[in-house]
Amino acid sequence: MQDTRLGAVEARFADIVWGNAPLTTRQLVELCAKELNWKRTTTYTVLKKFNERGLFETKDSTVTVLVGRDEFYAMQSERFVEDTFAGSLPAFVAAFGSRKKLTAEEAAELRRMIDAFSEA
Repeated sequence: MQDTRLGAVEARFADIVWGNAPLTTRQLVELCAKELNWKRTTTYTVLKKFNERGLFETKDSTVTVLVGRDEFYAMQSERFVEDTFAGSLPAFVAAFGSRKKLTAEEAAELRRMIDAFSEA
């Protein structure tokens, strides 16, 4: 997948698809008219861009998800750490921790996650 960034309106559109897929293009047009106040042509233009980016697929007037919400945001997070902290997760955590103290519960959850994700 090429670009892992979404603007605010793109994110709202993606949430509509993620929350309702599979759905017909007609249903999507109706939802976007209601939620985003978009015309049919705007919905089709934005859908085409998402299809080209590999997030969704439209086949026989049915829109399906190729990359789910959780997977997408995981990729976006990885990209942020890559671009901002040279791929160093410890550098990211250090930067985050320098401005916000963790609760005991948050620290315990992070320890459990680290243990689960460790290669050892």
